[in-house]
Amino acid sequence: MRNRTVTIGLAAALLASVGAYAFEAVTLVDYSGEEIFLRYCSACHGETGRGGGPVARGLVAAVPNLTTISRRYGEFPAMRIAETIDGRGARIDSHGTRTMPVWGYEFWVEEGGDVVAQREMKQVIAKLVEYLRSIQDDAPAQDRE
Repeated sequence: MRNRTVTIGLAAALLASVGAYAFEAVTLVDYSGEEIFLRYCSACHGETGRGGGPVARGLVAAVPNLTTISRRYGEFPAMRIAETIDGRGARIDSHGTRTMPVWGYEFWVEEGGDVVAQREMKQVIAKLVEYLRSIQDDAPAQDRE
């Protein structure tokens, strides 16, 4: 009986130590940029960011390929991308209404809707921007063929 008690005790200790190393995000700030992208953006932009997500087919506006942002602008416009993701600022848009969700508001609400949430929302958007920078395909068209 003593051996069984020791075995059960060791098994419980092992499970407790494994649980201590397991990481579970509590807030959005705990996620990487890629994880945030996959959770919130890939439905439209696809897992690779090229615009082929399952929701894209049902949208009126074409979903842009996010891997070519640098090529389209000649550089990676981090501030513009952050403002586009946030979506709460003044926007002059020659091609109509905004079809992308206003993620700044959504992330702010998700994080609690207070002053701390505002700071965390900016961190979440910064992680997304850096992830988008990391997936850029900067090769000229002739090099991709």
